[in-house]
Amino acid sequence: MTLIAIGLNHRSAPLGVLEQVSIGPDDLPKALSQVTSGEVINEAVILSTCNRVEIFLDAERFHDAYHDVRNALSLLSGLGPEKFLDHLYVHYDNEATEHLFQVTAGLDSAILGEHEIQGQIKNAWDVARHNGACGSLLNPIFEHAISAGRRVRTDTAIGRRTASLSQAAVNLVEEQVGTLAGKRVLLIGAGEVGKGVAQALQRTAEVSLTVCNRTESTAAAVASQLGAEVVPMSGLANAISSTDVLVSATGAPGAVVTAEMVGGATAPLLVLDLAVPRDVAADVVKCANVDLLVLSDLQNFANRGVAERQQHLAEAQAVLDEELSRYRRTLSEAELEPLVKSLYRSAEAVRVSEIERYGKHLNTLSPQQAEAVASLTSAIVSKLLHEPTARLRNSAGTPRADRLAEDVRDLFDL
Repeated sequence: MTLIAIGLNHRSAPLGVLEQVSIGPDDLPKALSQVTSGEVINEAVILSTCNRVEIFLDAERFHDAYHDVRNALSLLSGLGPEKFLDHLYVHYDNEATEHLFQVTAGLDSAILGEHEIQGQIKNAWDVARHNGACGSLLNPIFEHAISAGRRVRTDTAIGRRTASLSQAAVNLVEEQVGTLAGKRVLLIGAGEVGKGVAQALQRTAEVSLTVCNRTESTAAAVASQLGAEVVPMSGLANAISSTDVLVSATGAPGAVVTAEMVGGATAPLLVLDLAVPRDVAADVVKCANVDLLVLSDLQNFANRGVAERQQHLAEAQAVLDEELSRYRRTLSEAELEPLVKSLYRSAEAVRVSEIERYGKHLNTLSPQQAEAVASLTSAIVSKLLHEPTARLRNSAGTPRADRLAEDVRDLFDL
């Protein structure tokens, strides 16, 4: 298996580029099909969040796979490759595995230690499996990465008192407007981020919450859980006119909130745009009585407390290193086992052949004696192979395993 991770994130690319390359939930099946349609890429998982677009894949050849991913991103985004190539990063094999584990544990997030990324990775993995883009090659690594991320959060303090993106959003809003108690809040988008914000709002203060979503049934499902009201997209402009705080987090490809919609605000209106690409048109910032905050504002706010979380970073990384070693050992054991079985089959074939060669000298043996000879020779083979195969298995997950495996193949012509 050749694991490759190709992507761009909040550190490698400007938000404007990240917005254009991002892949909405409805487009993920198409994107997976596009990436895996050639002869080079066997399996793929696509992770697209507000902070990153990453494609994890198993491929036959690295350069051809990179070419296919580049073309797929260009086709899906409508951008020429030259617009984003300088912002792409690539991780290969062990480095790609470590990157996936760090992302899942929240150690590569804009908000260090945040936990929402784990759910986003699980969702990306589920979508890939549902669409037949991910199977026996990538499934084990994603399963182990999610398990490792869960252990980091359980066994270390990296995520303790760390705001999730959703909670950080609510805290930022509260800092801007003072108490949220009694405020009228309009939430546009009832997906994972939107639902998280709604739940965080309800935990923080008694607000008058209204939910708006392209699929009204989804908005109704979220609203019913939180005692919120629902407004259809057709009524969005009217809903904005009676709102104190607007939070938008849809997966729409373009602006959902325009300057015309908010231009008539007579009371202060705080708008927080969490979407990638942005939901709120840029010229909204020119409207009177409207304050517009975007994702970078949220990231700056959330990372004020990063120093405290940095103290636990080494501890979290140590846990990840243990999990990486365990995963690599498991993978190596799985790769070595066919070699061990092949060695035993080869030795058994020699044993049987030698007994057959000396058959005329053994014809006088009784069935019980013949069985004793077979058992004795089989035991000798097992004892001779026990120590070398035990050492081979014990070396699993280390560079020594590769050397020993190659020696066994050469020595026994396997």
